Amino acid sequence: MALGKNVSGGVEFKGSREELWRANLWSRTANRVVERVAEFHASTFHELERRAKKIEWNRYLRAGSSVRFRVTARKSKLYHSDAVAERLGNAAGKAGAVVAQDADDDESENDAQLFIVRIADDICSISADSSGALLHRRGYRQAIAKAPLRETLGAAMLLGSGWSSSKALVDPMCGSGTIAIEGAMIARNIAPGIRRKFAFEQWPDHYTAKWRALVNHAKSSERSRAESGILASDRDAGATTATIENANRAGVLEDIEVENRSLSEVELPDREGWIITNPPYGLRIGESGRLRNLYARLGQIVREAKAGYTLGLLSADKALDAQLGIVLEEVFRTTNGGIPVRMVVGKG
Repeated sequence: MALGKNVSGGVEFKGSREELWRANLWSRTANRVVERVAEFHASTFHELERRAKKIEWNRYLRAGSSVRFRVTARKSKLYHSDAVAERLGNAAGKAGAVVAQDADDDESENDAQLFIVRIADDICSISADSSGALLHRRGYRQAIAKAPLRETLGAAMLLGSGWSSSKALVDPMCGSGTIAIEGAMIARNIAPGIRRKFAFEQWPDHYTAKWRALVNHAKSSERSRAESGILASDRDAGATTATIENANRAGVLEDIEVENRSLSEVELPDREGWIITNPPYGLRIGESGRLRNLYARLGQIVREAKAGYTLGLLSADKALDAQLGIVLEEVFRTTNGGIPVRMVVGKG
């Protein structure tokens, strides 16, 4: 697989179908993996239809299978997304597919094969979604606490923080346990997609035997236990119960010590480690005073740790960051639950 390069909305790489499988199976932070089907100039619907007829739809669609299109257009003569989807649907229908209505909600269950269409400056790019359900759906997070954190974002926090699986990991506001569970999966080299299905498994030219061999190799590469201790705690008993249930489904419950404790009661392992957490953001009226104390206490715990500790957290408020008393470095920016947040890291 060639090294990927940053493009608008993601990372692009060239590789074989087997490498596409690996990307789905092993990517911890991607939302989905798509395969470029076609790219061509189209400034009229006649040109779009003519080009669409030449696409090898039967590489991705079986006779009678359901297909849907998600279209975005900018700076192009073909700006009506529904009309574009209709023309492409007609072309796919001639290959035996049944056109379904697209659901804009990425969280909805939909077995139809999705094609993502982007038209910019009259250049039409069509990509087949190889993932199906978004890749954060590992299959273990069924018990939900307040303000759940997506698995992909939890993994991104761990990777961005510089945490090593040989070091202690503590999440003192663990919610449903995403960060701790993702840490345990990294420590044990468990492929994040090992327990789920993918859209490419339904493609007509899918090589089932080779795919099974790849999955079996991933399973044989798993470590029996995490190298270092992982501690997940929360003051909410419902959250710790959710963490236990989710960790058990992920097969990593034995790797995580789960405790029902407030932040002030947390005891850090007496060795070098990382505190990675997703604290409240303080967006509700009247929360700022309570959260200033919470952030101040979190910073105090990190600064007073006998062994060296690094803090990593998602932040939506620089004023609350200042309460930590720690010099912070921004690692990346994203959104969580529609809220703009920054991943920041600092040493005690």
